[in-house]
Amino acid sequence: MIEIRFHGRGGQGAVTAADLLAMASFFDGKYSQAFPSFGTERRGAPVTAFARISDSFIRIRSQIYFP
Repeated sequence: MIEIRFHGRGGQGAVTAADLLAMASFFDGKYSQAFPSFGTERRGAPVTAFARISDSFIRIRSQIYFP
């Protein structure tokens, strides 16, 4: 399983990058997950987005602590 963590500021596209990576791997025939983690929704606030890619079903539903 490949686990990737994106860090950015609100409005920089970290969440969109994680979503696009997950969609691309899904269309390539793999299992994937993408989800964001952020506090108050405002432009410029710290944002973390996560993506998982695997050849088998992904049962983990937590944040990625050690990518």
